[in-house]
Amino acid sequence: MEKCLKRQGFKGTHYKLLLGDLKELGNQMNEAWSKPISLTHDIVSRVDPFTRHMVQQYGKISLSWLGTSPRLIIMDPTLIKDVLLNKQGHFHLPPLNPLVLILTKGLTTLRGEKWAMHRKIINPAFHLEKLKGVIPTIAESCAFMIGKWMKSVSPEGTSEIDIWPEFQELTGDIISRTAFGSSFQDGKNILELQKELQQLVIEAMGMLYIPGFRFVPTKKNRRRKDLDRRITSMLKTIVDTKENMIRTGETRGDDLLGLLLQFNNQNNSLNNVNNSQMTKEDIIEECKQFYLAGHETTSSLLTWTLIVLSIHQDWQEKARQEVLQVVREKNPDAEAISHLKIVTMILNEVLRLYPPVIALYKRAYKECTIGDLSIPAGVDLTLPIMLINRDTELWGDDAEEFKPERFAEGISHACKDPSQMAFMPFGWGPRTCIGQNFSMIEAKVALCMILKQFSFKLSPSYAHAPYTVMTLQPQHGAHIMFHPLN
Repeated sequence: MEKCLKRQGFKGTHYKLLLGDLKELGNQMNEAWSKPISLTHDIVSRVDPFTRHMVQQYGKISLSWLGTSPRLIIMDPTLIKDVLLNKQGHFHLPPLNPLVLILTKGLTTLRGEKWAMHRKIINPAFHLEKLKGVIPTIAESCAFMIGKWMKSVSPEGTSEIDIWPEFQELTGDIISRTAFGSSFQDGKNILELQKELQQLVIEAMGMLYIPGFRFVPTKKNRRRKDLDRRITSMLKTIVDTKENMIRTGETRGDDLLGLLLQFNNQNNSLNNVNNSQMTKEDIIEECKQFYLAGHETTSSLLTWTLIVLSIHQDWQEKARQEVLQVVREKNPDAEAISHLKIVTMILNEVLRLYPPVIALYKRAYKECTIGDLSIPAGVDLTLPIMLINRDTELWGDDAEEFKPERFAEGISHACKDPSQMAFMPFGWGPRTCIGQNFSMIEAKVALCMILKQFSFKLSPSYAHAPYTVMTLQPQHGAHIMFHPLN
């Protein structure tokens, strides 16, 4: 395999028995994560040191080894789009550790006809017009959080808050309310169980997986299975209850679960010959997906946005003035959100510098061609979003700087070369994140309501230490000093 790849001119490391580059990757990450860095947006050397090292040493298309699997790092946006468009159907997620699938077997893990059917059924629930109806619910959750922050203000008029757990709680509350409506307390209970299960899964992912090990009745394996059973049972109760309420007319079913059930039934009535309907088990897995995808990513975006605006006070004030002018005294609604140009520019620039998902991973399951490259079956691909977002050839010599004005003319004109369209924080092509509109609405509403109530700056105790645990997170928390404006 190595000879085949290097004959095409790929440069990189040589295969090492069984481990490949895993030892070097682990050593570099442990070293990078052992201490915070200075207050800078040049964070790649801490967040993803191995990928940065490979690109610097071997170029924008380079070869490394993840155990016994060859992995190509590809930093060319044109080639990345070829991979993500996946017209031949040859690229999919690499084989997942079976312990990961215990979290969800929802949309992001599916492929082929089943993926297409699920996407078709779920997609209408995430249309922008449908999501406008959840904005009051999002605002209600934000108001509760802000009220709690107000109560913590000291007599001196300040409050120090670690916003990372606060935003995790906020986005969990929002996804519970918007996904399950009146059952949001059940949703909160599920979220707590899922967070514990996620920690156990992350811990297992850090170890070499031995086939069949998940069936060994160790203490942690038993706990993982118990959590999964409880989560599945609670979701089944919620789904059954919602179905009955829709059937009897007790609810219009305008939360995400209700919409999903309605569109699933509509799809079944239109395609009853092909039985194109999600099963109860499918719907439960997609509910798990709602939590995973709708929880971590938006809390990451909000956390880094407040950190960045604490550093760049001028942009914090510009955003506040826009919010006060556009939103005024009321809570933000769909009309107001659509006119927030500066807030949108800021969120896009934060997504560029601090993307919640720092890279996308694919595998070629059949021999295929992208551009002039021939990719053998069995090759993994790393598409390093965070590195692409800092490529000076695409973004200019100031690529490491926070400059929201890049997006003044929209996403398509943010790059030096508009034809490149290198900005893809939610992916690209048919598997673009289905919840991107939901996430951006959520972030805009929360940011508006915070800016109206507080000015904020970094706490002296803040340590700048971005790292990845599924999403980009602050390793030592995100301590911010808040000052009420009223």
